[in-house]
This record gives sequence, C-alpha cells and structure tokens, in this order.
Amino acid sequence: MAKSKPRPGDGIPDLVESLLAELGEDPHRQGLKATPERVSRALRQLTDGYGVRPEDVISDAVFDQDYDEMVVVKDIPFYSLCEHHMLPFFGMCQVGYLPRGKVVGLSKIPRLVGVFAHRLQLQERMTKEIAEALNGTLTPKGVGVVVEARHLCMEMRGVEKPGGQLITSCMLGTFRKDPRTRAEFLDLVRRP
Repeated sequence: MAKSKPRPGDGIPDLVESLLAELGEDPHRQGLKATPERVSRALRQLTDGYGVRPEDVISDAVFDQDYDEMVVVKDIPFYSLCEHHMLPFFGMCQVGYLPRGKVVGLSKIPRLVGVFAHRLQLQERMTKEIAEALNGTLTPKGVGVVVEARHLCMEMRGVEKPGGQLITSCMLGTFRKDPRTRAEFLDLVRRP
C-alpha cells in the first residue's frame, strides 16, 4: 500500500486534538504538537484498502496456465484494525487455490490480503472476503484461506488476556466439498 499523506481539508487532525483534550491531555504541549497530523497519516495508511477494488489488484496478473495442482502462499503477514475498538489485530494469512487453467502472479495474493486488512475489519469477514475475491477473479476449482491473529482489543482491554489467537478459515469449491483437498491444504499450511 502507498504511503498516505494528509489530505487537504482533512478533519482527522482536529478530531484527534479534541480527543486528546477530552482525555485530559494538553494537545499543544511539545510531545503532542504534531500528534494529530501523525495520527491522521497513520489512520489513512491503515485504512487505504477502502480506495482499492480487489479485482483490480489481481486482474492484470492472471495468466493462462495448464496447471491443476494446488498453489499455496503461506505466512503472509498482515496488520489490521478491528472495527469495534479500532485497535490492531495482526498475524499470518495462508491462501491456497486449485487452478482451472489460470494462475495469478505470486505477489498479487499478499497484495489482496493487504487490501482487505487495510480496512476496519472483523477477522471472520476478512477471511471470507479474501477467499471470495480470489474465487471471483480466477474462477478456480477451489480456494482455501486460513487466518491466525492476535487481537489487541482482547489483550489490552476488556478481558486483558495476552497471547490468545483467533483462527478463522473459509473454504470454497473443492476445498469445501472434498475432504482430501481440504486436508492437503491444511497439511501444507501447518508445515514449518
């Protein structure tokens, strides 16, 4: 994703300055003077997936290829913000598909993960969105996505239990219907 710059007329810095004051801080003290602009740039970067159509990320790198074995891209790191508290959740994404005469350029799958991670998210929805976007663009025989993440909204607030992970999956086509295909995918993504 591209580095975000403050937008002309960006209202986020004023909102952050008000928020700092509401929290009991002096937004004009030395250490906080530039914070509203920094927060604005950070939030724009962390949510720049809203301006990207997933099919546009993949479509220019779809290639005809007579290959019908499983393709897996493992350990794709991602960072996102939960939509409930706007706190980070982060982890690894595993993506696999069974081609039907078409493959996608390797770098496009991590980019696709980034498009959905760079939105306010629920991990469950993000997992499904990644699978459906790949399925809709490639029309493969099947798609599998597994996401494992730590959620700071659980670790830093509320229950305050560090270290737990949420694991979500979405299986489409043969990954859903054929237990052997699903088992092969899960075995491949579990390997060190």
